[in-house]
Amino acid sequence: MKTITEITRQKPTPPQIRLAAYCRVSSDSSDQLHSFAAQIKYYSEYCKRHPEYKFVDIYADEGITGTSMEKRDDFRRMLRDCKKGLIDRIIVKSMSRFARNTEEMLTALRALEQMEVSVYFEEQGLDTESMNSEMFATFPGMVAQQESVSISQNMRWSYKKRMESGEFNCCAPAYGFDLINGKLVINETEAAVIRRIFNLYLEGIGMQGIANILNDEGICRRYGRKKWYHTTISYVLNNERYKGDALLQKQITTQTLPFKKQFNHGERPMYYVENSNPAIVSRETYDAVQALIKSRQPSCKRKAKNYPLTRMLLCPDCGHTFRRQVVNGTAYWLCAAKATNKTDCAWRRVKEDEVYAAFNLMIRKVQANREYLLGTLIRQFEELQYRTTGSQQRIKEIDREIADLTAQNLVLSRLHGKRVLNAADYTAQSDVLENKITELRIERRTKITDSDENEMLDELKMLNDILKEVEIGIDFDAELFEQTVDNITVESNELLTFHLAGGISLPEKIREKGRCYQA
Repeated sequence: MKTITEITRQKPTPPQIRLAAYCRVSSDSSDQLHSFAAQIKYYSEYCKRHPEYKFVDIYADEGITGTSMEKRDDFRRMLRDCKKGLIDRIIVKSMSRFARNTEEMLTALRALEQMEVSVYFEEQGLDTESMNSEMFATFPGMVAQQESVSISQNMRWSYKKRMESGEFNCCAPAYGFDLINGKLVINETEAAVIRRIFNLYLEGIGMQGIANILNDEGICRRYGRKKWYHTTISYVLNNERYKGDALLQKQITTQTLPFKKQFNHGERPMYYVENSNPAIVSRETYDAVQALIKSRQPSCKRKAKNYPLTRMLLCPDCGHTFRRQVVNGTAYWLCAAKATNKTDCAWRRVKEDEVYAAFNLMIRKVQANREYLLGTLIRQFEELQYRTTGSQQRIKEIDREIADLTAQNLVLSRLHGKRVLNAADYTAQSDVLENKITELRIERRTKITDSDENEMLDELKMLNDILKEVEIGIDFDAELFEQTVDNITVESNELLTFHLAGGISLPEKIREKGRCYQA
């Protein structure tokens, strides 16, 4: 028979709290990467010192801004694991590491509170387990947000002054260039691809045709992106950098959080700098391409057998396509079967220019709401893929490998600083580590965001890329139409349904010329 003492000693051990750590650095500089490695090492040792915790994982985003959760893959992975019930508590160094956007911080904290996951901020000594998240997050979060806004304003002022003086170059080099010591230097491997694109276009091959050639040959873009699109080729052919000039401030960043890039439509001045960088193609080649692009723009005066709307307009009653008809100089489209009395479907006839106007209005709406509409769909598809691909374990392994390699690089840097390791040996060994880290980053990005297996997701990404890069003008863009629209259902003489790439269907009313309407 057991004694009271024995029974007392056999008290059940309380379950361990499943702890995850989140860390982030705000740039890709070597100093910040060293900070990144130090944070990973710190949290690994933290769990060893606190036996009440069962360590789950370290979630780490490197070289990524904290003003928006959109670009923080591991932050979103951590939230997904919380939702699966794998995490009880999160520890993070400071609120600015967690987020610099008050609205997104509160949204995340509310979501974690509903999942019964607490967050402890070491620097502020704040714990959501014992405090109301609304009380403590608002004021320090606003301070952190204001810090981010202030930094952004200072950088914007610095960029403006450097543009005015002609000293500004760029922050991210275009394909074909490397940025070395603040100067653009031609990357000969990529430059050969650029020259080939220009030559293929001058040979008469269209932009999508060039993209297909590069894709078939397996020529990759940068940062692990595997596919070329019509919009990518258009960007190359219209980029003045390749002839040695620079048009600065084509895109601008909003002045309030969350910071977003948008095209500059005259809100701020642009600066054109001639001979700003080495040229990859000659000015004659560049100008010849521009002239050819202009000549290929659709013109109402030029007759052609095929039109942008050929086989694109569908009758909802009989399923037949529409055919073109010109009456008194005005182009109309009508159901081919109804026009020849082959079917008894409703009479539908639409003006060509009004279909073009409806497309322009619709595609502007999609571009204006791109992040909300396409971004949401893409994230949902990616999360679905993420659950089914079984890549989570590999992502954890990659994170640990990156941390280990970065720590090794830090040791090399210190040895070099203390003159234990000479410059030649340091450079050689550091380059090997950096190359391995780069390869791992590309693999990690591919595991999380890339998938060629899901055709619909691929089309959504293509549509998102197109609308992210293209600037929609006033006139109808036939190539943009071809890339984004699969077909159009003519619901009536007043309503069209545009079926876009990725399975998106959007209705748009037809407006007669001269009639006022709102977008």
